[in-house]
Amino acid sequence: MADERAAGPPGGQAAPGEEPSPGEATPPGERAEFRANEPRVYTREDWKARPPKRAAKVLNRAPDRIIVHHTATANSKDRSLAHAFALSRSIQRWHMRDNGWDDAGQQLTISRGGIVMEGRNQSLSSIRAGRLAVGAQVLHHNDHTIGIENEGTYTRSGVPQRLWGSLVEVCAWLCEQYRLDPSDAIVGHRDFNATACPGDRLYRRLPDLRREVAKRLDGPPKGGGYPEASIFPPFDPFG
Repeated sequence: MADERAAGPPGGQAAPGEEPSPGEATPPGERAEFRANEPRVYTREDWKARPPKRAAKVLNRAPDRIIVHHTATANSKDRSLAHAFALSRSIQRWHMRDNGWDDAGQQLTISRGGIVMEGRNQSLSSIRAGRLAVGAQVLHHNDHTIGIENEGTYTRSGVPQRLWGSLVEVCAWLCEQYRLDPSDAIVGHRDFNATACPGDRLYRRLPDLRREVAKRLDGPPKGGGYPEASIFPPFDPFG
């Protein structure tokens, strides 16, 4: 799970029992249909968030990186809305009670059923305004990054189709709102901190994610960005 102190399979092959990623259905060189400018995001009121200890600090500028996390929780088969809302409440409870933070650390959460939810307070309104509600999801880099928690543990398991599809949509939306180049902006937690997050399997799929997002924005990746192999060892104090 994302932590302030620390914290897809190659070839597009899903792990046994996992669904393939939807990006594989798009023929090379063809533009995927960008279905919506803004995906359906369930608010904090929807999932019954508790009040934060303090309101989030909102910066009058955009982030320059989108941080992909995994929650390092069980790979649940429950794709329901009720399960997704319970997930958001459990993350907030852990971050506030156990970590002592003001609120949930991440700005957005995606369940294994592909349900997208607002995390830290003021995140959704800030994204819509092109601003950044500062979170607590990547040590020393919270003032210029926005974080997405993806439910599950992707050290060995593949990413469910519904989650992957929503992750592509969310990243495309964020790149559109913040005028970011996906080839530079979309990175993993381990690119900044010494952690195994977002898991080896999901981390190896980040190049696929960048390409899929670029297709939805109708622009090919321009090169650059972060290396596909992390410079940090696979260590996560909360793994």
